[in-house]
Amino acid sequence: MRRAAASVLGGTAVFVSLLAPAGQDPVPAADSTPAFPAVNYAVAVDESASLAPEDMRAEKAAAKRIALGDVSSSSQVTVFGFAAAEKAGQRVVDPVCPRTTLDAAGREEVGRCVDELRGRKKSEGTGTDLPTAIRQGVDDLTDGSDASVPRVLFLLTDGKMDVEDSFKYGDPAHRAAEGERQLKAALKEAAAQNVQIWPLGFGSDPDKKQLDQIAAGGYQKGCVELPSASPRAHKVDGAKDVGGTLERIFAAAHCLRHEEGPSKRPPATLEIGISPLATVGSIVVDKGDPEVKITYIDPAGDKVPTTSGRYKGSRFELAGGTGTVEALKIVDPLPGTWKVKAEAPEGHRSLPVAVSVLWQGELRGAITMDPPSPQAGEKVTVTMRLQTREGYEIKDPRDYEGLRVRSELTGDGFSAQALDLADNGKGPDPDASDGSFTGTVTIPEDADGALTVSATLTASGLSADTRSETGEVAPGELPVKAPLELPAGSTHPGGTVTGTLDVSNTTDAPHTLRLSVADVKDGLLSVEPKQITLKPGEQGTREVTVRVSPKSAFGDRLGDGLDLSGTFTVVDTTDDDRTLERAPVSVRVTPEPGIWDKYWWAFVAGAVAVALAVVGAVAWLGLRRRRRDPSGLILQLVSADGTVVNEHRAGHGNNKQWYEFAVAEAHRSPRIERRAHGPYAVRRRREGGAVVRKGSSRIPLPTNGQVQLTDTLSLTLGGTPGQGPRPTQGAFAGGPDPRPSAPGGGAYDDFL
Repeated sequence: MRRAAASVLGGTAVFVSLLAPAGQDPVPAADSTPAFPAVNYAVAVDESASLAPEDMRAEKAAAKRIALGDVSSSSQVTVFGFAAAEKAGQRVVDPVCPRTTLDAAGREEVGRCVDELRGRKKSEGTGTDLPTAIRQGVDDLTDGSDASVPRVLFLLTDGKMDVEDSFKYGDPAHRAAEGERQLKAALKEAAAQNVQIWPLGFGSDPDKKQLDQIAAGGYQKGCVELPSASPRAHKVDGAKDVGGTLERIFAAAHCLRHEEGPSKRPPATLEIGISPLATVGSIVVDKGDPEVKITYIDPAGDKVPTTSGRYKGSRFELAGGTGTVEALKIVDPLPGTWKVKAEAPEGHRSLPVAVSVLWQGELRGAITMDPPSPQAGEKVTVTMRLQTREGYEIKDPRDYEGLRVRSELTGDGFSAQALDLADNGKGPDPDASDGSFTGTVTIPEDADGALTVSATLTASGLSADTRSETGEVAPGELPVKAPLELPAGSTHPGGTVTGTLDVSNTTDAPHTLRLSVADVKDGLLSVEPKQITLKPGEQGTREVTVRVSPKSAFGDRLGDGLDLSGTFTVVDTTDDDRTLERAPVSVRVTPEPGIWDKYWWAFVAGAVAVALAVVGAVAWLGLRRRRRDPSGLILQLVSADGTVVNEHRAGHGNNKQWYEFAVAEAHRSPRIERRAHGPYAVRRRREGGAVVRKGSSRIPLPTNGQVQLTDTLSLTLGGTPGQGPRPTQGAFAGGPDPRPSAPGGGAYDDFL
């Protein structure tokens, strides 16, 4: 079963600018009360005599499903039936539910009044007067309503327009033509009054062409500028599909996500998923029989209350519990798989119980620009990482299906430049479908001041988010640097992950650096120390620790584990709060294991296995360190026309295995020279090839690849063609490699 919503059908675009003033840390992701945009809508239900009893039951259930499932307590709904007036005393429209606000009481009332819909007898008018139904819907939606609230008319009909027996359309020979004329006029009025029309045709012979005409004739702008939110007609093949289809088009028009769950006869337990992005949702249950009793069980296995109130950080409100359709509205729902348990007494188990969920969510992003203070002409990498509003990473592509990302670079001295950010695993994006959208852009040569890179996320059913990062064009090589090396870590609540800053201060004055973690809910992640001071001329490493909040901060949302995502920021307070580093931080947080989980190996393997594991780990770490040593790498300078102009053999690196160097006489007789604290550095890469450090960037250098160092010079690796760089002195040259294979059959070098 899919855990979260699969269909992207509608969305809400709320653009939130979080531009931090230059030199200040970005605004962190904060707690907020989710807002649920209201929609005013009317439901017009065909009551013509051609409807079978099961069709009318399906229409009623469909109307209840969307009214009870609405997540906004401010939405208003009107429901009416229609057919045709063919004799004096007959009427086209049967009002059943006047305009009702869908708060708790209103949802209950709509659940009752929808039952007043009925199939017309032949003596009451058997035609289908679509123009009058549309005019009624437009009038209900515009009379005394707030024009700023979206207006939507859902038109349910089992056939085509039939007014040939309606005396109000004039002479019988011209009634069909007059009906078409009045239909066009009614649609024109709907468009003028900003009323969208979403037709749903069912039965044996709905006129799809006419339904398309009706959808196109009303107001066309949806709740968000995505194709899925534009009105369009739908056709279903039978009564059993009416409810689910109407719910889907309701989601499209109302900027909701929709997930259709299973259908089973009671007694049964049905499962439905709620996304971690959901801030409000309604689990809608079509019981078929009012005697069916429903119990709701959250992903933690707890039965939740169905009376209005709070429970475990969520707010619940049940409507329609005594009818054939009920809905449990949940604010801040616990994400994961929910269970809906259906029970019924004997004699009330013949009809299937269907479950679905409607929800709206909130999407956040965290943006980084590497390096944060680039030079003019330098290429920077921009990454937008997706998060929940608390700062949890989003890994499942289904949660952000249909996402649109727009990004641009602006600044002093140049025109705005659009960026392409992608999550496809190509080019600068390292991994596909991991929730991080990456692209590159070159800082224009005429850039001479402030820089701002921004990205906007827009997705159906999710409130959009705009994030910006400011920087400043560096006049040259920065005198103070502090790139972060923090391994991807896993820990428990209250635990830590440790990394290092490669600090460098080439000035003759001390510099104080401020450390912080942004783009995450306050308190979930923190950094120690919060401030460090670099001595004049200091070169080396400083240890930093990222700490996870205690278990109480996660409540029931920890589950089997979650990924916390933030942005590690280093600011030089001595240099006008210049940002030196903005690096993504990802920490996997898992529950503290129990005694058996911690010590089962002691009962199974004993002390001998532990000792062997320790020895193996020490040996592995030692070998891994040796394999990063750049000694023996053949570094080649290559000109723009592909000519190798200089070759240099690297020696052993520093304590971090970096071999630092500079390019001397780049424009006359270019050559590589080893130089402590040089602008470039290189070390081996476990996957093969090398990694080049250029400023604060780390750039992979494959065996047959190259890295641009200057405008005219690139760096490549020399060695035997097809075999990569020459082996480190003391490696297994000239004979078979005696090292064992890695688990899974890969080479041991790949394993390291």
